[in-house]
Amino acid sequence: MSRIGRMPIAVPAGVTVDIAENNKVTVKGPKGELQRVLPQEMTIELEGAEIKVSRPNDLKKMKSLHGLTRTLIHNMVVGVTDGFTKKLLIQGVGYRAQKDGNKLTLFLGYSHPVEMIDPEGVTSTLENQNTITVSGIDKEKVGQFAAEIREKRKPEPYKGKGIRYADEHVRHKVGKTGAK
Repeated sequence: MSRIGRMPIAVPAGVTVDIAENNKVTVKGPKGELQRVLPQEMTIELEGAEIKVSRPNDLKKMKSLHGLTRTLIHNMVVGVTDGFTKKLLIQGVGYRAQKDGNKLTLFLGYSHPVEMIDPEGVTSTLENQNTITVSGIDKEKVGQFAAEIREKRKPEPYKGKGIRYADEHVRHKVGKTGAK
């Protein structure tokens, strides 16, 4: 049995969970509301202050969907209570970021500034010119927007310049040596 899938999801106080037909789950909390249609094969039950997910049989596909469904619901509950954040660091001479309303402008050594607009439900903030914090209630959207920002200039292995996650370690390579 799926070890993740069989774990119950605790619903904290102030969070309401509604399970409609076709497994459409709506979670409302202090930070907002999230909706998602989950696989119909799974059985989702709300028992008191816990949500339990069960599967119909032990086929490989059902085992996979069991853990996935439980994790998606758990991420929705965590999102509406605490929210999710990703921190990005910009490293490199002259590399910096500016914020104007919901527009993030990145100066990354290109001949032009790179402009990005915050997607709906996601906000990006600057702690200083070299630290971007992406936050929101939907884990998928937060991670996707952070990945799109990082994609504009990935960290390179020789000098370490570029945009990286705060917890990411970039392995450095030794450069060329002069041949004699």
